Amino acid sequence: MEESNRQKKIASVLQTDLANVVQNMFREAGHSNIIISVSKVTVTTDLSISKVYVSVFPANNANAIVEELNKVKPTIKHKIAQLTKNQLRKMPELSFYNDDSLEYIEKIDRAVKGEDNPLKNPDLLPKRKKK
Repeated sequence: MEESNRQKKIASVLQTDLANVVQNMFREAGHSNIIISVSKVTVTTDLSISKVYVSVFPANNANAIVEELNKVKPTIKHKIAQLTKNQLRKMPELSFYNDDSLEYIEKIDRAVKGEDNPLKNPDLLPKRKKK
């Protein structure tokens, strides 16, 4: 089902504000060597649940970072609600997920350049996990 304009607008507002809040939280916590970007936000049709896809660099810390974000969801939700109080009546529930598409693209890029040949070693490009 296609997203409505309202869903797209809310997702856009949330994505911008979440990126700022999450980056500031990690900067204040002393994690200046980790880069976090909010790559995509989707909102359900009733605007009650929001899925937030986060890209983390370096990628080896991604699962730990996503777990930490899910632990501090109430704090993040409160900060976002403060920022969007004039735009949203009700703040959607947040769920954070790891966006591994950049890693997947990098593996394909290396395979195309010939650095890792998947024809010789088929285990280099495992099937993509659906979430």
